[in-house]
Amino acid sequence: MKKIKKNKKVKKILFDVSEVADYLWQRGWAERNAGNISVNINHLIKKDFKLKLNDYNSFELSNSYPSLADMFFFITGTGKRMRDIAKDPLKNALIIKMNEAGNAYWIISQKKNCQNFMPTSELPTHLSIHEKIKQSGSKSKVVIHTHTNELVALTQIKEYCNQESLNKMLFGMHPETIIFVPRGIGFVEYTMPGTENIAEKTIKVLENHDVALWEKHGVFAIGESVLNTFDMIDILAKSARIFFMCKSAGYEPEGLSDKELSELIKAYG
Repeated sequence: MKKIKKNKKVKKILFDVSEVADYLWQRGWAERNAGNISVNINHLIKKDFKLKLNDYNSFELSNSYPSLADMFFFITGTGKRMRDIAKDPLKNALIIKMNEAGNAYWIISQKKNCQNFMPTSELPTHLSIHEKIKQSGSKSKVVIHTHTNELVALTQIKEYCNQESLNKMLFGMHPETIIFVPRGIGFVEYTMPGTENIAEKTIKVLENHDVALWEKHGVFAIGESVLNTFDMIDILAKSARIFFMCKSAGYEPEGLSDKELSELIKAYG
């Protein structure tokens, strides 16, 4: 385990997680212990790396994730605050190794007699998304869940509780949105968090989008790096802020025209 912690590329990921966790907290998108982050770090672990797995606690999963067999993941802990993750990621998050069947895992960042917290309650959703990423051949390695105020607020407005009107409005508020989040945002109707049900709905949405918006809850985003994944959420949130700023000033936002959006797609698509 010490070798993993000293791995320069793993240390860089931990630094990026720390940076993004601070952003989420400062923006008010991670109240108390809200939000969670996971990163597939398997590509950073040497194939000949050996662990004495008997030294670590193992835990069974209610579902099997065969595509993730024997893989390593960084994942934030249950009950852990983003402001604390920002200060010290590995004191508030875990590194886990999946078993060869993908239906159980070891917490390898804690010794057997020192186990003091578990992975986030959204672990089933994170693993389900990582499995879908693996099966699709995507280069994405990161999953971020956070309670983005501006985007959650939109789901309190019935008109924007569908993907078509939601994306048309968000694309229309700022050119950067369609340039950097060209697949837009997917919408997931309200479902009990932490369940396999919401995991399945989120996976379906992420087949065509890189960001999924959970009604009256928050967002899930996937990307190739921690910072790029955060950036997509940040850009979408800015579009929503522009929308609400116009509304609060008493004006109906005009938005970019279909022609203007088409020109952007042609130039940057």
